[in-house]
Amino acid sequence: MDGRLHVRLLGDLALHDGTRAITLPASRKTRALFVYLLLSARPARRERLCELFFPIPADPRGALRWSLSRIRAMLGPWGEALVAARDRVELDRDRFLLDLDRLTTVDPEPALEPPLAGLDLPGLDEWNLWLAAERAEIDRLRAPHLARAARDPGLTQERRRLLLHEAEVLGFAEPPEPPLTQAPVEQAVRYCQAPDGAAIAYACTGEGPPLVKAANWLNHLELDWTGPVWGRLFQGLSNTHSLVRYDERGNGLSDWDVPDLGFEAFVRDLETVADTLGLERFPLLGISQGCAVSIEYAARHPERVTKLILLGGYAAGWRHVAPPEEVAQREAVITLVRTGWGQDNPAYRQIFSQTFMPSATHDELDWFNAFQRRTASPGNAVRFLEAFAEIDVRDRLAEVRAPTLVLHARDDQRVPLHQGIQLAAEIPDARLTVLETDSHIPLSREPATDRIIAAIHAFLAEAG
Repeated sequence: MDGRLHVRLLGDLALHDGTRAITLPASRKTRALFVYLLLSARPARRERLCELFFPIPADPRGALRWSLSRIRAMLGPWGEALVAARDRVELDRDRFLLDLDRLTTVDPEPALEPPLAGLDLPGLDEWNLWLAAERAEIDRLRAPHLARAARDPGLTQERRRLLLHEAEVLGFAEPPEPPLTQAPVEQAVRYCQAPDGAAIAYACTGEGPPLVKAANWLNHLELDWTGPVWGRLFQGLSNTHSLVRYDERGNGLSDWDVPDLGFEAFVRDLETVADTLGLERFPLLGISQGCAVSIEYAARHPERVTKLILLGGYAAGWRHVAPPEEVAQREAVITLVRTGWGQDNPAYRQIFSQTFMPSATHDELDWFNAFQRRTASPGNAVRFLEAFAEIDVRDRLAEVRAPTLVLHARDDQRVPLHQGIQLAAEIPDARLTVLETDSHIPLSREPATDRIIAAIHAFLAEAG
């Protein structure tokens, strides 16, 4: 025994003092509180703990004190590891040995149960989001070790199969495939000035008739070309058109320090770019929340938009259409982004990555996690989420006069398919193409990206 309590987090929670198992508190909420303090590895405000675990009782601080007393009783001789000051609570991480620590030292056993099992708490959305993020981060660390362990020549075939199966379940392929990248094309980044003085970065690539892409969040004029998401799509469109792209204000190479990150400002920025380039008539491509901006622009300027292409779009943000339970969950995500976007630990951003691209490899998720931080500040990330929640162009759909192509992933987890169907149903002269993918924006390596490029080319080639 090394003087530390051993904690199992891969599978069901368990504690062992080196000779015997420690009896856990009967309350699942108390066990969850223990895990939160253990993995946070820093003091937690009592007020914050009450918000996470005890939002309903009339005396949340009393409920918290009771749970802390149960944790101290569980720890027994290690009770001094729990430091409960007047306003803050923490666990002395050095007094515990976690099975997760082994992930960086030895090949782990294949835990077939999910990490942090049995700790979900119905009705506590913010806690459950934190738990999901921690599980995702543990799986990211665990998968390559499982695959490496499978290369041991002394293993039985069954043992090797078990290890590789577990690694594959976690999304790890052995050997790992690096993300597909697209070499940067020749482009010159230029700037124009929006009416409120914000500097908007734009660039044109390719040759041929113009195709304007409205900005959307998480774009970067330069980094887009070298990652697994955008490069192939933009290259495919640049092969036949002069593709005009610009970075959203507060994002990418555009001005981050802007007072206005609202929908009207987004539309004015599109107007500014089109006017700066002297474009009189052109097809317009919108992606994600850029679809709503494109719809508004097309309704305001029917004489300028020849065709409209909408990929992964929606007409109304979640504050207008989501049920109460989804609203609570999304509000909790905003709170997590506010506190965790800028941290080195990618667990917070993993929430976004997994909904954007659920079938991505670990390398692709790592790239997207890093890309998020390089594309927007934590403060602007929160402002964007607030702005997108308030979007509502439902009353403008019937006013669009341009022929419209709606493209939407069948299993999109970020913007469900029914929102794409709404666009196709309510925009006159619109058609819908369903993409066979679960990615909000398909990865470059996915067949769905080929389908998008081919569908856009065919649509733009049609007379009319």
